[in-house]
Amino acid sequence: MAAPAAAGHELKLDPKYDDYDFPTTAPVAQNGHPGHTTPEQDAQVFQLRSLLEQAGYTKNLDTLTLLRFLRARKFNVELSKKMFIDTEKWRAEYAGVGVEELVRTFDYKERPEIMKYYPQYYHKIDKDGRPVYIEQLGKVDFAALEKITTQERMVQNLVCEYEKMADPRLPACSRKAGYLLETSCTIMDLKGVGITKAKQVYPYLQAVSGISQNNYPERLGKMYIINAPWGFSGVWAFVKNFLDPVTVQKIHILGSGYEKELLAQIPAENLPKQFGGTCDCPGGCELSDAGPWDDPALVKPPKWAKKTDDKSVIDNTALPAPTEGVAPVAAPATGTDPAAAPATAPATQAAT
Repeated sequence: MAAPAAAGHELKLDPKYDDYDFPTTAPVAQNGHPGHTTPEQDAQVFQLRSLLEQAGYTKNLDTLTLLRFLRARKFNVELSKKMFIDTEKWRAEYAGVGVEELVRTFDYKERPEIMKYYPQYYHKIDKDGRPVYIEQLGKVDFAALEKITTQERMVQNLVCEYEKMADPRLPACSRKAGYLLETSCTIMDLKGVGITKAKQVYPYLQAVSGISQNNYPERLGKMYIINAPWGFSGVWAFVKNFLDPVTVQKIHILGSGYEKELLAQIPAENLPKQFGGTCDCPGGCELSDAGPWDDPALVKPPKWAKKTDDKSVIDNTALPAPTEGVAPVAAPATGTDPAAAPATAPATQAAT
């Protein structure tokens, strides 16, 4: 049984690893969250860090990161240790260069064209101050996408977006809000998702959902699945039995009449017009990347943007093997249950 959430207190910082320049106390008293931990949980952070140091790890041992891994494994130190080690191995090897080098040098020059056939973007903040992430699965056209890019580059771009959410987006949002923000608010639009579209998108969703769940724990704040097609509620009723109850509470399944509930969470001026808001960014909301992270008073250079004289960018098409588990764009997995495909959607940019 989980221990009750502790009363709010200052996060116990480790001077060796914790150099935060943004608020570090979560606004809501949730069990195991920064500023609301028990003495036992504080001891588990120390224990996990000590075990990882003994195993030779020196990066990403800050308290906020370790708490996220511990929460993801219900404060089981050994399971958290394994998850952390698996993630660090993946981070070091991903794309043949490692995650940090990838995000530093990745040039997604085809992004404007990609947005026509698969809109995925961050756009401003919700009423709690979290970055809003929007994805429109119903617009996916992989036949068009494969003429513009490769599925591997799409996955790598998503990894870069995970990294950018962690830094600089969330720190900027935390500075603006005056309290710690570690999660996003996601809108997953399923308008137009039918059997044919589900078959197309399923292999891609499988790949990115694995990356998010295994390597970016505790990043989902709230998710609104809108324009859910007929039959989706039945699929969801089955799938949620296998999910953590805490995760289930974060996900809201809505049909076509979603505007009122969406506007209760996201200010109208921050929500694109097509979803019932009033925002109409010049050039399109999907390309604006508007939010606290573009405010010079709130944003600081991310840690991964190390200074270098090397101005080159990675040619991802020339890298070795693709991400494990990613199927070719033109060859969706056969025998896949299309009705199950939408159920994997929540993992694309919002790890639990």
